[in-house]
Amino acid sequence: MIRRLLHYSSPDARRLLIVELVCVVAAAILQGVAFLLLVPLLRSLFLGDVVAATSWLIAVASVGAGYVVATWLASQIGMRASSALLDSLLTRLGDRLVELPVTWFGPDRSGLVTGIATQGAMFVSNMPYAILRQVIVGFLTPGTVLVGMYVFDWRLALAMTVMIPVLLIGYRLLSRAIGRGDVVHAEAVADASNRVIEFARAQPTLRTAGEGSIADRLVDDALRDQHRAYRGMLVTGGAGIATFTGLVQLSLTLLLTVGAFLAIGGTVDIATLIALLVLGVRFNEPIVTAGDLGGGVAVARNTLDQLDELAAVASLPEPETPAEPSDWGIEFRDVTFGYGDAAVLRGLSFTAPAGGMTAIVGPSGSGKTTITKLIARFYDPESGEVRIGGASLPDLGTPAVEAAVAPVFQDVYLFDDTILNNVWIGNPSLSREEVVAAAERARVDEIARRLPGGWDARVGEGGSNLSGGERQRVSIARALLKDAPIVLLDEATAALDIGNEMAIGDAVDQIRGGRTVIVVAHRLQTIMTADRIIMLDGDGGIRETGTHAELLAAGGGYARYWTERVDAAGWELAPADEPRS
Repeated sequence: MIRRLLHYSSPDARRLLIVELVCVVAAAILQGVAFLLLVPLLRSLFLGDVVAATSWLIAVASVGAGYVVATWLASQIGMRASSALLDSLLTRLGDRLVELPVTWFGPDRSGLVTGIATQGAMFVSNMPYAILRQVIVGFLTPGTVLVGMYVFDWRLALAMTVMIPVLLIGYRLLSRAIGRGDVVHAEAVADASNRVIEFARAQPTLRTAGEGSIADRLVDDALRDQHRAYRGMLVTGGAGIATFTGLVQLSLTLLLTVGAFLAIGGTVDIATLIALLVLGVRFNEPIVTAGDLGGGVAVARNTLDQLDELAAVASLPEPETPAEPSDWGIEFRDVTFGYGDAAVLRGLSFTAPAGGMTAIVGPSGSGKTTITKLIARFYDPESGEVRIGGASLPDLGTPAVEAAVAPVFQDVYLFDDTILNNVWIGNPSLSREEVVAAAERARVDEIARRLPGGWDARVGEGGSNLSGGERQRVSIARALLKDAPIVLLDEATAALDIGNEMAIGDAVDQIRGGRTVIVVAHRLQTIMTADRIIMLDGDGGIRETGTHAELLAAGGGYARYWTERVDAAGWELAPADEPRS
């Protein structure tokens, strides 16, 4: 446990922890020595030897003073060590979450991460002083007492020694039982947290469903499972602690039995026996305390196990020397990729010229959004290559890809902050005036004028105060502010009002200048004006590719797709020599 704590500590936290542990060990040994000195002190008092008793009393007082100093230092340093360790744990967790591939976040991990970042990290950071200190004292002080007892009477010391393996086995079983219960409880807490977070986020939808919706039942079931797991942990832990306490009392009973036998046989004087029995009681008390807290060590170990599991998740491969792209063109070479067993893309190959806009169209589930996420290197293909400027993404490295690509997806997330700050994160180095200018190009200024507070109006958690189209405008403003050479745009406009659709259309026009744009196109105007159109076939491949005019002239699947969309939108196709309405 100590080695694992040091592993997750920063250099400053590691230094403080080591000093704290040294002080705790010193205090535990000094406490044991002080207990041992009580034997000659009590024997001198029973025999009426005042001079000897005074000398031993001075010795006990001196050792006690050293114990007080060591304990005070452990306390002061322990508080600083806990704070430094908490900072280290949260920093390591944050750094690791940034490194994890997006595939790890596929299932909802919010409950797990929240549990580690709050209760888990806090418990582990407080453990060295609040729990581990007493566990160390609980075993090291009796160990010191046991060694000293061999000096006074080896037979009583042997009686205590016989029980040590039994106590260690009992302590190990206790810790394992509580640890297993905590694992089940932690999983139930994570699931309940996920359900509660989901329940809060989905309130607009759930209120239309009325009471008794499936979400209500899922939350209730998750909370019942959590309560059941907690009760199970309490029952298991209570039984384990009671059993361990019984074993400790058994060791004391054995000591009393051996002591009485020796006293009856006249092989030990009463004064020494009483002093040693008092020492035996002090031998057992710290062990009982350590047993009570042993479950806490197991709980902390489970949090460290979760951090170990995060550390073991394989990251995307990164190059030692990143390649340099020749331009900002994009190429897919025989790419196959799927989520789990089902392949979404199969042997997909196409090119998107640098500086142009490539529109991707096709039926639902054909892999349009998957293509954009592969370009952003949220995933690596199962086979084949995705290239930017002639270099494969693993050769470029994730930092270079992140710098070159500005994604704007359907599921836009805004932080519970102001409109301006939500745009500003696209490039924190720019001035307020530059941020406002970029936001105006995406027509975010219309949103600011609508809300009280203007640019400093808060958007709510996840952007709940804005509509879907307004959130996407903010996301496009971020992309403009980032000024990346490649923009990925999932242009979901099917459910937008005409005002937001026109605003997003204008923002798309703003973003095109000089950039390589890959757009999952829904707007007819975007599709028609794209430099290249790629139509997916729904089976993981490409049905057709070309310009709008070329594909219409071919009279294939794209022409039928276009006609259906135009009819659905109420457009009228004009003859070739007449302008379109």
